[in-house]
Amino acid sequence: MIYSAIDIPLWAAICIAFFLLVGAGLALIGAIGFLRLPSFYERIHAPTLGTSWGIGGIMAASMLFFSLGSSRLAIHEILIGLLVTVTTPVTLMLLARATLHRDRVENNNQAPDKKSTRNE
Repeated sequence: MIYSAIDIPLWAAICIAFFLLVGAGLALIGAIGFLRLPSFYERIHAPTLGTSWGIGGIMAASMLFFSLGSSRLAIHEILIGLLVTVTTPVTLMLLARATLHRDRVENNNQAPDKKSTRNE
């Protein structure tokens, strides 16, 4: 039996609203960081954190809502969260390395020195 949103208990609705607000707030912080930070190398980090942690809050709210609404455990959102958590840092590294290579080849002054990026 599928329930509507009206049938969800108050404590669950408060938890769902909390997770939704936290997830949306973190995604908003990531978007603001993307707009406000000046260079590509500074800007690339903010959206990845907002995406990873923001999707976590929204995913938790979705799991709670659909688990209570359908009277069965709904955990398929974990797969979505896992894929986002794994692919976001990989994408970040690929974009950063491609941009760093391009900037160094073009002698762009925004690229960090080779000395500062070396592991010591």
